[in-house]
Amino acid sequence: MPQFLYTYKTLNPLLPSSLLRTLISSSFSSSTTHQQQPSPPSPIGSPARIQKLIATQSDPLLAKEIFDLASLQPNFHHSYASYHTLICKLGRSRHFSLMESLLRNLHSNYYPISPGLFSRIFRIYGDANMPEKALRSFYLMLEFNCKPLPKHFNHLILVLANRNHLQTAFSLFKTADRFGISPNTHTYNILINAFCRCDKLSIAYSLFNRMFKHDVVPDVESYRILMQGLCRKSQVNTALNFLDDMVNKGFVPDALSYTTLLNSLCRKKRLRDAYKLLCRMKVKGCNPDIIHYNTVILGYCREGRANHACKVLEDMSSNGCTPNLVSYRTLVDGLCDQGLLDDAKNYMEEMILKGFSPHFSGLHGLVKGFCSAGKIEDACNVLYEMLRHNVAPHINTWVVIVPMICNEDELKMEEIVEKIAMGDWRRETRIIQAGFRLEEYMSRTIRAKTRKA
Repeated sequence: MPQFLYTYKTLNPLLPSSLLRTLISSSFSSSTTHQQQPSPPSPIGSPARIQKLIATQSDPLLAKEIFDLASLQPNFHHSYASYHTLICKLGRSRHFSLMESLLRNLHSNYYPISPGLFSRIFRIYGDANMPEKALRSFYLMLEFNCKPLPKHFNHLILVLANRNHLQTAFSLFKTADRFGISPNTHTYNILINAFCRCDKLSIAYSLFNRMFKHDVVPDVESYRILMQGLCRKSQVNTALNFLDDMVNKGFVPDALSYTTLLNSLCRKKRLRDAYKLLCRMKVKGCNPDIIHYNTVILGYCREGRANHACKVLEDMSSNGCTPNLVSYRTLVDGLCDQGLLDDAKNYMEEMILKGFSPHFSGLHGLVKGFCSAGKIEDACNVLYEMLRHNVAPHINTWVVIVPMICNEDELKMEEIVEKIAMGDWRRETRIIQAGFRLEEYMSRTIRAKTRKA
């Protein structure tokens, strides 16, 4: 056995043989390649080889053992990449004491530490819900003479703001110049968003105004975050003013900004204003998408104004936006609720022609509506459409239609029973569960057939 292999086994007999073979093969390769070199190579290969072994280990403690064994070899010095890889691997697996020890070891060996490493450590502590340790790492970063850039500072602010340490984040933000950091737009957006979610709109608004005083230019996200905060507090008029201010300053609002405003207007039952905003979007450089149209359609249907929702659906096609399944389902349900059954049936047929599979809820609404209006033939036609498209009618659909058919047309009921028998429906859709009226009908039919026999 080679001397260094014996040393490995002596130092750590639990190290897997496969790893030892990898290290040994690396060493033989290195000695063959560098046999003309005046100084002997390290018996375990190059620092790059060790870094690769550490990176490929799924077990962070085994990766640490490889690192430690390599450190014991003469004339061997780990690369910064090995430290970086192992520190992140240990941190993600929550071996924090080992991670911190390795970080100090890195500093004591005079490696130049990149701020990107600390940025990853901030995120690791944030994911572990340990914002205090993230903050401590920031001060350790300064102690190591590693100057953070705004993007690294933002990672720390985000961790603190999202972990119930908003005041700490705000205090750190206000003293950023002491660390040579100039907060940027993203820094402000993180804090504005955090204060909006804490219902502290006054602070969020003051931060927004502070951006202009410090020559920081807000972006579309800055406006959107504030508009979302205002809409959550039902201050939709102020949010609309922000939209106007945004457009006047040359910004093009994004789709999410309009979605926020449309949702808020519909919740406030300001449907006329919502429709105006929908029409205004294209003029302002943002084409309405399916979400915007469906939001307004749903708003009209909820308020019992499905006829207006039909107009919105017609506008979609003319503006190059194709209605989807949600559009039709929402509209059909709304029309059924208002008793506009013929219109609902027409839109259902249009939906089917466009290749959308009908949903049992809309079809149930049609069946129920036609039964309530005494239009049993129309109700049966809808039921046949459900069966033809392999849509299993819900138990409630059977409960509605079976008594009506039993009273008016027993032959029709037999046709439906025969049709059902041909299908493989779920247990909850079996017609025998439709209620006592159906059970009575089936019993009468069986008795009649028995007498004939």
